[in-house]
Amino acid sequence: MENQNKEEEEQIVTPWEVTAEKGGKIDYDKLIDKFGCQRLDQSLVDRVARLTARPPHVFLRRGVFFAHRDFNDVLDAYERGEKFYLYTGRGPSSEALHLGHLVPFMFTKYLQDAFKVPLVIQLTDDEKCMWKNLTVEESQRLARENAKDIIACGFDVSRTFIFSDFDYVGGSFYKNMVKIAKCVTYNKVVGIFGFSGEDHIGKVSFPPVQAAPSFPSSFPHLFSGKDSLRCLIPCAIDQDPYFRMTRDVAPRIGYHKPALIESSFFPPFRFHDGETGKMSASDPNSAIYVTDSAKDIKNKVNRYAFSGGQDSIENHRKYGANLEVDIPIKYLGFFLEDDAELEHIRTEYGAGRMLTGEVKKRLIEVLTELVERHRRARAAVTDEMVDAFMAVRPLPNMFS
Repeated sequence: MENQNKEEEEQIVTPWEVTAEKGGKIDYDKLIDKFGCQRLDQSLVDRVARLTARPPHVFLRRGVFFAHRDFNDVLDAYERGEKFYLYTGRGPSSEALHLGHLVPFMFTKYLQDAFKVPLVIQLTDDEKCMWKNLTVEESQRLARENAKDIIACGFDVSRTFIFSDFDYVGGSFYKNMVKIAKCVTYNKVVGIFGFSGEDHIGKVSFPPVQAAPSFPSSFPHLFSGKDSLRCLIPCAIDQDPYFRMTRDVAPRIGYHKPALIESSFFPPFRFHDGETGKMSASDPNSAIYVTDSAKDIKNKVNRYAFSGGQDSIENHRKYGANLEVDIPIKYLGFFLEDDAELEHIRTEYGAGRMLTGEVKKRLIEVLTELVERHRRARAAVTDEMVDAFMAVRPLPNMFS
């Protein structure tokens, strides 16, 4: 794989850094070409709707999940009566999740419900301990807190296993880590991830930890004797480097390559961040958190959500809004379920007949309802429920 050189690359997309050149937009077509994945086209969306006998998720309909690797192979196998399992994860580095963190989990819940398949969720508390300079104990505490937010998304405990690396890694999982590690040279891992001589060896040794859940034998309590079971990974496209490595290794150690379905980045509020990166947990005003009050949400949207409207009502009526840079329109594209209403807002706002304040008002309503619903669900998650999801046990309704 090519080494990512900041001076040569127009944009940088790694699991730890996402920036576009000179404050521009992320070029997703260029990213698809660079990474070698495929565009998720309408025929695949239609196929998912047909196979699941339910409308495709809003994130599929509107291209939030826009790229894939071998998703069609998973659907081919499913159509032949072969099941698969889902794998996604979370690096627990903050007390509360923001909406960008929720996107992959909202979509993964849809996939679990639609295809009726098991799910493993990896909490990489070890990774955040190494990258964020957190203590082991703090990383473990944040993993449990984040698990509560994940459970609040509505996952089925009879089909879901949540695990933290500090608690679970060992046995068959560790055996797969070692097999993976033996197949990846130091030069290869530096080429994929851009590690330097200043990075500690913990970072260099981590990629096999994130790769191992792609293989069913890492979970003998779930998939014993099912080594041919396929894995589908919903994730943001910045995680692709991990799974390029994994897919390269898979046939060499006797497994199917994991399939991926990949999302674009959730945009931060302020335009100087624009689409140069993703919503950041380190800047509270660039994000809506699941702990934000209705007042917080209203304040953040009104003060920080960059508008594509004109500088005066007169000009706005004359020229209309620039929807390409308007953050409220982008957020409504994620979270406003009604396609007809979204298209109406886009048309009226783009023509100047609807004002910025009206669009922001609708966004505030949508986000407040979403966050309140999540807050109620999270408040109902007990420590006993977390223990149940994280218990190493068979899943009784895995494929039913």
